[in-house]
Order: sequence, then C-alpha cells, then structure tokens
Amino acid sequence: MQPLIQKIHIEQDSSFACRTYRTPNFETNWHMHEEYELILITEGTGTALIGDYVGNYNTGDIFFLSGNLPHWFRKAHHKMIGSAIVVHFTKQFWGETFLALPEIKSIHQLLTSTNNGIQLQKNLRTKIAKDLIMLEKLSGFNSITQLLQSLHSISTSKEISVITANFSLTSSSKENSVIEKVFEYSLKNYLKHITLEEIAALAEMSIPTFCRFFKKNIKKSYFDFLQELRIGHACKLLQASNDNIIDICYNSGYNSWAHFSKQFKKVKQVTPSQYRKQFKPIS
Repeated sequence: MQPLIQKIHIEQDSSFACRTYRTPNFETNWHMHEEYELILITEGTGTALIGDYVGNYNTGDIFFLSGNLPHWFRKAHHKMIGSAIVVHFTKQFWGETFLALPEIKSIHQLLTSTNNGIQLQKNLRTKIAKDLIMLEKLSGFNSITQLLQSLHSISTSKEISVITANFSLTSSSKENSVIEKVFEYSLKNYLKHITLEEIAALAEMSIPTFCRFFKKNIKKSYFDFLQELRIGHACKLLQASNDNIIDICYNSGYNSWAHFSKQFKKVKQVTPSQYRKQFKPIS
C-alpha cells in the first residue's frame, strides 16, 4: 500500500471545505494533506493515530490538526460505521494581511503554533460541535464568519489538550508505506505477543535498523507505541465494563499485574482504579 497524500476537494465558490465523510469515505489510512483539519466524530469509536499520538476516539470527540500532520482514525471494528464532519482549509486562504490584524492575533497564534494536534475538551467541545453542525449547512459570507468564530473560540480557550507537538514527518514515500504496514499489523495484533523479530521482519529490516527507523519517524520506540495501544484498550474496558481490573489487565495484552499497573500510571498519570472512578457516576 502506498501512503496517501490526500488532495482535498474545495468547491469553486468556496475558500474552504466542510462536509460529512461517512463509511466508506471515512476510511482513509495513514495520510496527510497541506490543509488544516477540524474534525468532529459523529459516529463510531476507534484508535486515533495523529503524529506521535496514540489514543482512543469516541463519538463527539473533536480534534484540530495542523497541515501536513499524518493521521489515521481507525475504527474499532471493520463493520462499524464511521462518520465525521470535517473542515479543511489552508492558512493561505485567509491572506497574510488578514492574519496580521491585531484582532486576529489569537487565531494567528493557533495556526502557527508548534502544537500540531489538539483535542477539544468539556464546554469547548460542546460549543464547537454545535458550530460545526451549523457550519456544514451554511454557505457564502455566513460560513466564513462561522468558521472564524469557531477558530477564535478554540484559540482563546484553555479547554484543550495538546496531543502532539513539534511533529514533522521526514520519511520518504517508501518509508511511509512501511509505517502504514507496521501500524496495520500492530492494530490487528496488539493484544497478542509481538516480538521485535517479527515486526522487524514485516518491515524487511534488521532489528537495530527497524528500531532506529521507527524512533526517527514516530518519535517513540515501537514498544512505547505498542504499550499505548494496549493501555488505550484497557481504558475502553475500564470505561465501558464492570470487569475486574485484574481481568482487564490480562485482556489488554499483559501477563503481569505489576507491569500493567506501572505502565498504566506512566501513560495516564493515574492508577487503573482511579481512572475508572472518573467515568463512574457517584451513587
């Protein structure tokens, strides 16, 4: 599979695109494009791979991504419906003069920040979700003002979580196809025991070469990446089930409670039981 440099279609009478992508058009593997992206997940759950970030996504989540930031929203199951309202725009469509206006300072900072990927939280997420649903129905001048207002709200809010920063893709097209192959295999098999020998063989590299290759491109070791996939799976089980935490440990690809607990706290900064309490109603 060749990596996709996606070309975003923008209508002749518009300066940016806002449309719903639904299965099968939602399914785009590891890809990138020059346009900034503001995406509201409207159906489905799964794993978000954004730059060096690995995490879950759920219906209602909103992400803001800078241009040329590789990403992949992979559904939890191939039969699941995936859908999202997606806004694509280039920095240039505003014009440098407009972005230099003092009233637009916060938006300019958002677009030029080294925080390549942002996830919206709490009240901001609720507000921007409503904005994007409305934006898709608008056209002309009203659509521009709506997008401008949404970006202003994001740029001035503290209800954001930076998920990837200072990320730049330096690999060639051939290397990107290897990354996609490794991701695909890992997402299908991360609950099983995966060795460096087998993943390096998949990439057709020696183990040391593969380790250097992966760290250079994804900015983390392969086992850190694998660990984040497994912890993400554990988080879904902790939120959605009443299963015993020990059972969740073993059902998330770990065979040692001590190792699972240590790695969970390293990734989430809380223990598994503390994490679960955040999602359980107070009785």
